[in-house]
Amino acid sequence: MKKTVRDIELKNKKVIMRVDFNVPLNDQLEITDDNRIQAALPTIEYILEQGGSLILMSHLGRPDNAPDPKFSLKPVAQRLGELLKQEVLFNDDGEVVGEITKKAAEALKPGEVLLLQNTRFRPEEKKNNPEFSKALADLADVYVNDAFGTSHRAHASTVGIAEYLPAVSGFLMEKELDFIGKALENPERPFVAILGGAKVSDKIGVINNLLDIVDTVIIGGGMMFTFYKALNREVGTSLLEEDKINLAKKTMAKAKEKDVKLLIPVDVVVSSEFSADGEHFTVDADKIPADKMGLDIGLKTSTLYAEVIEHAKTVIWNGPMGVFEFPAYAKGTLAVAKAMAESNATTIIGGGDSAAAVKQLGFEKGMSHISTGGGASLEFMEGKVLPGVAILQDK
Repeated sequence: MKKTVRDIELKNKKVIMRVDFNVPLNDQLEITDDNRIQAALPTIEYILEQGGSLILMSHLGRPDNAPDPKFSLKPVAQRLGELLKQEVLFNDDGEVVGEITKKAAEALKPGEVLLLQNTRFRPEEKKNNPEFSKALADLADVYVNDAFGTSHRAHASTVGIAEYLPAVSGFLMEKELDFIGKALENPERPFVAILGGAKVSDKIGVINNLLDIVDTVIIGGGMMFTFYKALNREVGTSLLEEDKINLAKKTMAKAKEKDVKLLIPVDVVVSSEFSADGEHFTVDADKIPADKMGLDIGLKTSTLYAEVIEHAKTVIWNGPMGVFEFPAYAKGTLAVAKAMAESNATTIIGGGDSAAAVKQLGFEKGMSHISTGGGASLEFMEGKVLPGVAILQDK
């Protein structure tokens, strides 16, 4: 168990907090989805209520290790101010911790909020440079990490800073560790893992780790065709990782050895082209035409998967069942999301495309927890140590 902001004195303290404000912006540099800002509000409001002053830091996008107006956090400061109903101080400081920022931080009073400029404007951020880490730490008395989505990266603002300050988690980080951690360590059973997405290579570490924990693994998405090939089935022009066929065979063998049910789609929606409006039809899994590509799981598979989910007590899902961006191939993903939303199980969405799909399809409120970190939740599910979590103080 990691210490949280509840475990430390905050009154009259300057707190520097890593948040994940990597929000999408349109061409007018307007925020199109403020979910990540909203997710950090409970910790922000708690720190301010306890009499602390708050310095926030985040990255945004992929600037080329230098100041770039397209990736400025100014729109975020404005939106956060609207949500908090108070001014959020912001300096367009390309150095991130230049003199203007040091003075602003020094003058910060309890209850006030300062947002730093994009940490990735400095090349030292990704290099976890000690001098940059120290410069960030010198602004405050306490460090809080509430950015689970970046906790798998050992950067200056996520890891390096903790060398110089007491480090604890925020409420969002705590929630992520509680939900995913409990599912992995002490799940209510039956425990079902649903894994989709394009590639086996992206998920093989997760599958291998979960085979030691779960009762059933459900496979969908583009990766299913590598499993089909491992069973000597025709996959047509479907997405295929030729060099991962043996890996798929080993995975199926391990599932059998561990007495874990590994379910692969029994029917597939196929088309001649990868497009939203191409002609498509459903075939059994062993009857994919040589000139067609699979783009979604079929109705029989959706029904089978929904039944398994209905009887589960814990379900964790990462990766869509098909090309959900195209409505014609979103039905498998929709069926899984609907089954999870209607089930009585603890349902966890492991960030990334699955989270996007659940929100897009309108099932967000039916889930127990939707992770804010795609890459971080994947690595956590693989059993890897996340650097941004490891550096936090233990209770």
